[in-house]
Amino acid sequence: MAYTAHSPDTSNASLALAPVPPVADGVVKVRGVSKTYGDVEALRDIDLEFERGQLTTLLGPSGCGKTTLLKIIAGLVPATSGEILVNGRAVTGPGPERAFVFQDFALMPWATVMRNVAFGLELRGINAAERKRIASRYIEEVGLVGFEDKYPHELSGGMRQRVGIARAFAVNADVLLLDEPFSAVDEQNRRKFQEDLLRLVNLEKKSFIFVTHSIEEAVYVSDRIVLLSPRPGRISQIIDPHIDRSATPDDIRRDPGYLDTVEEIWNGLRHYAE
Repeated sequence: MAYTAHSPDTSNASLALAPVPPVADGVVKVRGVSKTYGDVEALRDIDLEFERGQLTTLLGPSGCGKTTLLKIIAGLVPATSGEILVNGRAVTGPGPERAFVFQDFALMPWATVMRNVAFGLELRGINAAERKRIASRYIEEVGLVGFEDKYPHELSGGMRQRVGIARAFAVNADVLLLDEPFSAVDEQNRRKFQEDLLRLVNLEKKSFIFVTHSIEEAVYVSDRIVLLSPRPGRISQIIDPHIDRSATPDDIRRDPGYLDTVEEIWNGLRHYAE
């Protein structure tokens, strides 16, 4: 299998800060973003761009500001300094061009699968017939046909997360923000979700920004990995796994290039493991 990897220099088991190459025509532009909470500096001088059709993962040690940066891009948390631009417009709060998939599902417990998936469309004033058509498409895409009238308490954790993913895709946002969406499911489902996500990335051609603590997951699903330093989170390195997506999942996970990239990232992070 053809496979190359640009991996970080981890010979000193540390995260040396490196210049960040610009990305052309980014849908999301992060310019000089810093964030402090009282006396705690969470992020410092983040400059990034995210392209359409690409999945970028934010990876780093616990407390490095991965989720904080994701929430700033979503407009859920304000930056202390700097700015976020989406399609050239400054982010001042949540907006319809961004959709967020939460770690804890964040479903409405009183609503059916169909209503949960269609909720964002309802807020936009889409008529009932069109809401059902669009929601049904994504319910099918995530493998929940037959569960449209079920309530969240009647679903497994993995199924609830599929509802959250379908809801995010249904609103046709330009940017999908995923905060550790697979952390609450077992390993078997997690691998299946990773494969489903890659299929949807290829199908939808949106900008995907993904947060995970799993190095293996990051290397497997990503077009690009942004490695953040310990607090205050700064860009340490940009890693391009260059995985051959025509290979089977098993071939990818066994490929020496994939395994070497996982190991080199771990060597760079192990110094900061608790």
